Amino acid sequence: MSSVGEDCNELKQQYDACFNSWFSERFLKGQTDDSACTPIFRVYQECVKRAIKEKKIDLREIDPIYETDSDDNINSSGGKQQHKDKS
Repeated sequence: MSSVGEDCNELKQQYDACFNSWFSERFLKGQTDDSACTPIFRVYQECVKRAIKEKKIDLREIDPIYETDSDDNINSSGGKQQHKDKS
């Protein structure tokens, strides 16, 4: 499967290879530290974010957790933070 952005395909392949290697060679043997793939994942994630913006994909149409367009509301797991009314 290709990435959402053509420019991200090579990064996706690199991340997929890293993840598959980690999963089969470490995770299945009880080693759950998944930090080995974090650097390539972050680069790939940024590429995907750029592609989504360039293609003007509205994530609210796909998943209701994306309530605003502001990147300031993205938490560390990549999802949107829920705003609480302070009244």
